[in-house]
Amino acid sequence: MKKHKAENITWHDSKVSTGDRTRRKGHKGAIIWCTGLSGSGKSTVAITVERMLFERGCHTYILDGDNMRHGLNRDLGFSPEDRHENIRRIGEVAGLLADAGLITITAFISPYIADRNIARDCQTSAPFIEIFCECPLEVCEQRDPKGLYKKARSGEIKNFTGIDAPYEEPAEPEVVIHTNDETVQICAKNIIKYLEEQGILST
Repeated sequence: MKKHKAENITWHDSKVSTGDRTRRKGHKGAIIWCTGLSGSGKSTVAITVERMLFERGCHTYILDGDNMRHGLNRDLGFSPEDRHENIRRIGEVAGLLADAGLITITAFISPYIADRNIARDCQTSAPFIEIFCECPLEVCEQRDPKGLYKKARSGEIKNFTGIDAPYEEPAEPEVVIHTNDETVQICAKNIIKYLEEQGILST
């Protein structure tokens, strides 16, 4: 962990505990971290999971990669250093939301194992659930919903994950969903099932 640049700072604890928030909301806070190539279905699955949880009365929020780069991370590009900082910030924000009792769903390529581990390690009060959205590169390219692969292949976009920048698959994700072979609904239900099995949701 890096040393804080600021000095003379003190952490202030709340008088509302994690248990208090769980009892009030009827479920535990958690971080559902969806990772995978561009076009692998991360955002689509995240949106579906959120809707399913919302219909059950859960308090949820999605942190989407593109959305965060419109605001909090608008000063970051796609170099390895900027990708690292992007994920670090999101990990901190996700942790705050989960500590407040929300089931926080993220949808980020987050291509590097080390960066995802940093996001995981900074969580103390809520479980971190890594969801690998497994989908072959050629299928993601065929989908290409934003036309990004085409631009990357033509050289218009540099440092594009899967083309001229690496994607490191998770070694031991909590859940693997196969977005090429399974419907969005099945993928989302598998994630919900895991939350139930872990006692984050009541069955």
